[in-house]
Amino acid sequence: MRSDPATSAVPLRGLGGLLRSSEPVRAAPAPSAAALLLEEAADLLVVHLDFRAALRTCERAWQGLAEEPAGACLEVKCSLCVVGIQALAEMDRWQEVLSWVLRCYQVPEKLPPKVLELCVLLYSKMREPGAVLDTVCAWLQDADNQGLPEYRALAELHLQRVLLPLGCLSEAEELVAGSAVFSEKQRLDALQAISTARQQQKHGQSGSEETQKLNQEGSSSHRFLSLLTLLRQLWDSAVRHFFSLPFRKSLLAALLLCLLVVRFDPASPASLPFLYKLAQIFHRIRKAVASPLRRPPIHD
Repeated sequence: MRSDPATSAVPLRGLGGLLRSSEPVRAAPAPSAAALLLEEAADLLVVHLDFRAALRTCERAWQGLAEEPAGACLEVKCSLCVVGIQALAEMDRWQEVLSWVLRCYQVPEKLPPKVLELCVLLYSKMREPGAVLDTVCAWLQDADNQGLPEYRALAELHLQRVLLPLGCLSEAEELVAGSAVFSEKQRLDALQAISTARQQQKHGQSGSEETQKLNQEGSSSHRFLSLLTLLRQLWDSAVRHFFSLPFRKSLLAALLLCLLVVRFDPASPASLPFLYKLAQIFHRIRKAVASPLRRPPIHD
């Protein structure tokens, strides 16, 4: 049976594009070992939820990438980092993410924008933006990175998620003023956000000072109340002791208590007459207390 001539003329779709029946089919290039390990790591992460094995597979792939050309595996390297970051986060080892990524890329300036964005989002979510501060600053200051299309998005992310939460307002102003990637509207919005953060920072400082002052006043009031309580206890004790003594001894105790409470200044000239009279009274009281009581004579 012969084939239809029209059928043989219909082009066939292959991996290399439109092919005619007379042209040889070009085979697709075989994936590299690192790409195969990347697929395995993604499968372990998403399907099997074996995060530890996924991380080990990413590290094995990284070792294999050292034998391949640098320019041919950039996308694979970035994807391996993304899988590794996710695996570390799932194992609650997010503190190790930045050091693990820098171990792969050696210097912060060489980090892919996607990897750096994930690091900023992760540490910002965990309320540790200070951990990525130096890394992002080094990346933004690199001249090669400033020409990337992702530069503006990372600069905005660094401003909103790192600098403003940390209170680095001067650095934020320098970033906005010194970068040409921001439009006029974006620059005005950023400066407004910085101004708002500065006002909140001042209010927070004044509030903390007021709180500290109130605490000090409360502590002083507490000490004063404690002193009043102690004086009241001493007064009650003195009153009880006063009523338990004979009249002459109680008068001496009252005078001593007067000195303790009123606290006359002996060095003051105005107090000298009082002290002289007080000394005379003390002398008389002392003689009266020391002498035995005279009983009336008994007549037979």
